[in-house]
Amino acid sequence: MSKAFVIAILGTTQTLAWAGSYYIPAILAGRMADELGVNASTIFVAFSCALLLTAFLGPRVGRAIDQHGGRAVLMAANLVLATGLGVLAMAQGPVLMFLGFAVLGIGMAMGLYDAGFAALARIYGRDARGAITGITLIAGFASTVGWPVTAWMQAEFGWRGACAGWALVMLLLALPLNALLPRGTVRAPEAQPAPPPDAETARRTRRAAWLMAFIFVSGGFSASALAAHLPGLLVAAGATPAAAIAAGALMGPAQVAARVFEFTLLRRAHPLLSARIALTTHPLGAVLLLIFGGPLAAPFVLLHGAGNGIQTIVRGTLPLAIFGAAGYGARQGLVVAPARFMGALAPALFGFVVEGYGAHALWLTIALSVMAFIALFFLHVAPESKEVRR
Repeated sequence: MSKAFVIAILGTTQTLAWAGSYYIPAILAGRMADELGVNASTIFVAFSCALLLTAFLGPRVGRAIDQHGGRAVLMAANLVLATGLGVLAMAQGPVLMFLGFAVLGIGMAMGLYDAGFAALARIYGRDARGAITGITLIAGFASTVGWPVTAWMQAEFGWRGACAGWALVMLLLALPLNALLPRGTVRAPEAQPAPPPDAETARRTRRAAWLMAFIFVSGGFSASALAAHLPGLLVAAGATPAAAIAAGALMGPAQVAARVFEFTLLRRAHPLLSARIALTTHPLGAVLLLIFGGPLAAPFVLLHGAGNGIQTIVRGTLPLAIFGAAGYGARQGLVVAPARFMGALAPALFGFVVEGYGAHALWLTIALSVMAFIALFFLHVAPESKEVRR
């Protein structure tokens, strides 16, 4: 099976998984809250609990992919996502609603990017970098596809019908497509278990894992916080509400354009270079916004979106480059778990900072990006790496 075919399949199923899980609360929360007799904030609390669950389950999912390959896990994810959506469609009160989101959280842990990255590493080893970028290019349009489709299904069939509709998509489209993926049961030579490392190597590996976890936490906090507060933050910086919405619409195109840039011009460079670029664009745009105010809203969104788009790729490619393909799924699950945890809390935490300091809350995300950028220089790069130190 060609790599292009695998990328097309997994990119499509990733798009459907994101659209039918992560992106549905933004459209359905209001109607769900009205009918279930709860506040809209309660829906988002349930969704945050689902995201926290993905942080705890990530390492287990990674180990399962290391042992059995990604095909079986991704197919199971479609079944779990369909079950969670089905429970939501039948919910008559907050109990079943929370249960539905919990099941959806299990499915997201099994079926979104990190699981897809681990599946590709299991199939292609260190050669998975291009494939990882490829699926993020396709799935970068998940909100572009998901929000209009969800809104249409809600308008035609109600929010319950929208949940049921996405459940059918998981069962009738995503599941058969994932079934076409390679089984990934034959380990590549580089993915064979390595001899036990010596004490110094083990120490360096632990240090690199902690540094990488901090880097991902910093980027994940900024991405999640601004995803929730971007329009209000732009208004606080001096943009009109209409200008803030128009600027915010540039987020998706900026992410996809940056991924194309990474795929074409940076594909032969070490992922550390991509990481450095990703962690530079947000603070640069934020400083410009804080200095010049509302007129720089669109450039800020373009710079922030570009960095966020590349960071998604780096989250999959940097652990692969630093640690190798052996045990990639479990290790990547561990280093990404803190970022998932913080990403679930970031909207609420950053909201308090915005409430107190307005647009100057961006100094927090600037500081986190700068510290993460510095941490990159302490990551150990193997001697055979193509990374050029300056």
